[in-house]
Amino acid sequence: MNNWNPSSWRDFPIKQQPTYADLEKLAKVEKELGSYPPLIFAGEALKLKNELADVVNGKAFLLQGGDCAESFNVFDANNIKDLFKVMMQMAVVLTFSGGCPIVKIGRVAGQFAKPRSSDFENINGIELPSYRGDIINAVSFDEKSRMPKPKKLLKAYNQSAATLNLLRAFSRGGMADLHKVHAWNLDFIKGNTLGVKYEDLASKISETLNFMKSCGITAENTAQLNETTLYTSHEALLLNYEEALTRRDSITGDWYDCSSHMLWIGDRTRDLDGAHLEFFKGIKNPIGCKVGPSMKEDELIKLIDALNPENEAGRLNLIVRMGASKIEDHFPNLLKRVKAEGKNVLWSSDPMHGNTIKADNGYKTRDFADILSEVKQFFQIHKAEGTYAGGIHLEMTGQDVTECTGSKSAAITQEGLKNRYHTQCDPRLNADQALELSFMIAETLKEARQDHN
Repeated sequence: MNNWNPSSWRDFPIKQQPTYADLEKLAKVEKELGSYPPLIFAGEALKLKNELADVVNGKAFLLQGGDCAESFNVFDANNIKDLFKVMMQMAVVLTFSGGCPIVKIGRVAGQFAKPRSSDFENINGIELPSYRGDIINAVSFDEKSRMPKPKKLLKAYNQSAATLNLLRAFSRGGMADLHKVHAWNLDFIKGNTLGVKYEDLASKISETLNFMKSCGITAENTAQLNETTLYTSHEALLLNYEEALTRRDSITGDWYDCSSHMLWIGDRTRDLDGAHLEFFKGIKNPIGCKVGPSMKEDELIKLIDALNPENEAGRLNLIVRMGASKIEDHFPNLLKRVKAEGKNVLWSSDPMHGNTIKADNGYKTRDFADILSEVKQFFQIHKAEGTYAGGIHLEMTGQDVTECTGSKSAAITQEGLKNRYHTQCDPRLNADQALELSFMIAETLKEARQDHN
């Protein structure tokens, strides 16, 4: 890596990139962005890497979730707060029932760019560039909106900074206090069966806290009871943005992408000779890579060797996104090969991207039964191989949206999708569905940990 630098990716072939009309303006924006303060610090990324090493070694579990694509237009404190609340709910369910620490990473404060299946979108004979996320262009279908605009990089930075600032305030300012476990229950959940189930668990936690208080362990003298850490992550798709925020750590001399604690490469941009892999080789953040059904065994080993040459636990998260109908056919051989090669990787399940379908009424959706099926198969395959299913990766929101069908708690039909379908790109689990899934995962996680012990 002696020849690596933050801009060396520019010498490699690249996919999923916008075409900017004014390259001089783009360069000016990149230079300005490069002068801005980092959003995260090297020490935070290193702390996350150490926590993810515990996940690799079966001592913790990873919960990663958040928006499909963050929006400039739908940006307010309540949305951020509700995502924080549902992440805390899910984490406490997994911790209490699963019996292990939960590493929490949000798809937030930077998840603005999205890969697309086509460079262009055609509606009624009119062809325009595809919407690639608010950091690049706008979702409205007109020529002006779809034109990539360099200054959107600066707006993405500013919104990310504001989001991260609020999340840190929630994490350290009292909202994460376990004594407020009942307050995390969102209003539209409280009245249903799932809300009652959560309240029962919250009451057990409150009883435990009262017992601990009588033993002298309180939120005032034990930080773990009133504080938490929610790390940030996003797909590092727009490398112009990532390069501008990549900084050299003054202590170690290592390079870190300071746009987020963790970054990942998508299934469409993981070419071994591509620009994205080149960029990821040089940054020391914990990183991820999506693993889809097209991944071959030899290709995966080469990818692991390229991204984690020191075989460091906590460095590389392989995010499996096969689809409920394909995971049984494609994943076991990959898992066996990686195990046989002695690679230290974190395996997590993305049960969203491989299960996207188009409803009869034209809405893009995902069925909860398929999502649950892929998660269960993911755990079962690991159990059969004697390996550790380390985490879950979800597109989800704290809002009461109707974007994914099914589940006992939400019971959304294809016809009901139109009621509150708000996503700008892919369908997300609502807070009900995300919490229901966490209860189901908690039971599976508990069984898996008992088997390992």
